[in-house]
Amino acid sequence: MAFLLGAVFALLLLCLLFIIRLYVVVKAGSSYKPGTRGPVSVLVVAGSGGHTTEILRLMESLSAAYTPRHYVIADTDRMSEDKICTFESSKHSDSQVHSCPQFSISRVPRSREVHQAWSSSALSTLDALRASLPLVFRLRPDVLLCNGPGTCVPLCVTGLLLGILGVKKVSIVFVESVCRVESLSLSGTLLYPLADLFFVQWSSLRDKYPKSIFLGRLV
Repeated sequence: MAFLLGAVFALLLLCLLFIIRLYVVVKAGSSYKPGTRGPVSVLVVAGSGGHTTEILRLMESLSAAYTPRHYVIADTDRMSEDKICTFESSKHSDSQVHSCPQFSISRVPRSREVHQAWSSSALSTLDALRASLPLVFRLRPDVLLCNGPGTCVPLCVTGLLLGILGVKKVSIVFVESVCRVESLSLSGTLLYPLADLFFVQWSSLRDKYPKSIFLGRLV
């Protein structure tokens, strides 16, 4: 009985320390300024269809300081890779792209397919998290940029884990899709309390979510 009580106490203490550390990492984001010491490595989560189009429009506004750029797409996404390569080729000559690539594309399992049952999406999300862990730990980006696809949640959780473990502070920047006018997406709802910067594109959302930043339409 004493052993069981001790184990429960240790588990509760561990959970408390984890929560405190998570709070410190999230709060530290307001004072952390990526890029103050050189180029900014950015991990970009591209969804499919409209999500990819929107995220590439956001990428157009980033300066050359954001390099290298690591794109992550779902393993079932058949179109985003071509869009990303076309976008990157338009920024550099073909010789530059092939001789000194400034971007990479990786694939992870999709967290949730369209119309997938919620009961099975938990397992697929865990599978996506399993693939995200080694990827983010290897890339160690300064900034993680996403705009709503479900694939971004496991990647953002892994980015937070880097900070919690003291490996590296990863700034999470979430830009809610322009199609979200009255309510946040599921990904936005989950990441709203965790993101360092959370942008919305409609004033109605800014009024509902005081932490969010409204700068008008971004894409």
